[in-house]
Amino acid sequence: MSDNLKQDLQLLRIDRNRKSGRRGVGWTLTIIFVALAILIALTVGFGPLSSLWSALGNKAREVEVATVVRQSPSTDDSVILTAGGYIVPHQRVDVSSKITGRVEQLLVDKGDVVKQGQILARLDNREILAQLAQSRATRQAAEARLNEAVAGSRPEEIQRALAGLEQAEANLRTAKTNLDRAKQLNRTGVFSKQAFDDCQNAYDVAVAQEKVARENYELARLGTRKEQIDLARAQLAEAEEAVRWWEAQLENSIIRAPVSGTILERLIEQGEMVTTGLVSERGAKSALVSIADLNDLEVELDINESDIPRVFMQQECTVSPDSYPDRRYKGRVREIAPEANRQKATIQVKIAVLGPDAYLRPETNAKVNFLEDPRDRNRASGGRILLPKSAVVPGPAVFVIEEGRAARKGIQTGRELWGQVEVTAGLTGGEQLVVRGLQGLKDGERIAVKK
Repeated sequence: MSDNLKQDLQLLRIDRNRKSGRRGVGWTLTIIFVALAILIALTVGFGPLSSLWSALGNKAREVEVATVVRQSPSTDDSVILTAGGYIVPHQRVDVSSKITGRVEQLLVDKGDVVKQGQILARLDNREILAQLAQSRATRQAAEARLNEAVAGSRPEEIQRALAGLEQAEANLRTAKTNLDRAKQLNRTGVFSKQAFDDCQNAYDVAVAQEKVARENYELARLGTRKEQIDLARAQLAEAEEAVRWWEAQLENSIIRAPVSGTILERLIEQGEMVTTGLVSERGAKSALVSIADLNDLEVELDINESDIPRVFMQQECTVSPDSYPDRRYKGRVREIAPEANRQKATIQVKIAVLGPDAYLRPETNAKVNFLEDPRDRNRASGGRILLPKSAVVPGPAVFVIEEGRAARKGIQTGRELWGQVEVTAGLTGGEQLVVRGLQGLKDGERIAVKK
């Protein structure tokens, strides 16, 4: 190859080192630019960064949508909760005895219908009758003593006391005369000392007897003292209270029905002992029968804490016994327990059964359908719109799809039903609603439906 040809080829050769240097500078600038963009995005926030990338790439956000459906009204729409429980009497009475005794007669059996005041059983009352007779005799004696005290002394008693006083006065005069004579004779020395002392002693005795006779006469003339009359009255009152006590015990030996109803259970047999105190396993029993009014029944249910917001006082319900599932009874919420059962996380609710009949029996299972408020039922007579809670954003509002973009639309909400939100205004049905992918979604942003 000639020298001229080598020089020409040398001129046409590319200098790789010089080209590599220029390319290195370009890559450095690109890296710096990207780092600055990331730094700006971190400083401002991820929302602007997302918008920036969307603007740069012009890429639509992927979301999940659903069609808004207005539900047509049906008979089942008014049932907002269903629960199971037990049918029980509203009032169950265990009839006990006020006294301890042996059952002499038992006049009812299980299933009998009784009226209030009807005799159910009789206890052995022989000891009570004996005590009552004794107390009545004591009352008669106390009454006689009071009458005597109030009446005072009889005229014959006063005359007798006066005669005794006159006799004592006569004896006193005789003793006085004998003593005076003894004194004169004693001074002359004719009367002995012993005889004089006997006359003096007879006189002293006559004085004392006259004093006692006078006091007896005064007492007979004045009559009984007020304190004695008061004591006699108190004794009579005590005797009368004793009579009333034993008469009450005699009445208590007759066991009567405290309410009208049906005998649910007979707890004792004729000849067994009934008591008012503590009961041992094989000793006397404290109750005779159980009575309940089967025209006043209710259903006891344990409602989960999460479901209790759907229950309110006087709420309408329907009751269906498991034994006759085709039968329906109207009911109403009668009681909501003020405290929950911590172990079961439930709250007890009682439903009054309206118009029960013979098909309903206590302690059987029943299903209860809780109905919504009639005002809400009337408001939803043309159908209702229910949305998932996740589709509603603060406002409240929702995002609907209009020409491939998200459009924010304000709505009015009602109650929460079955875990969803009721929409009362703002939607008519048929709209395409964004239900997922709402994080950071802006009004007017382009969206694409996720397949």
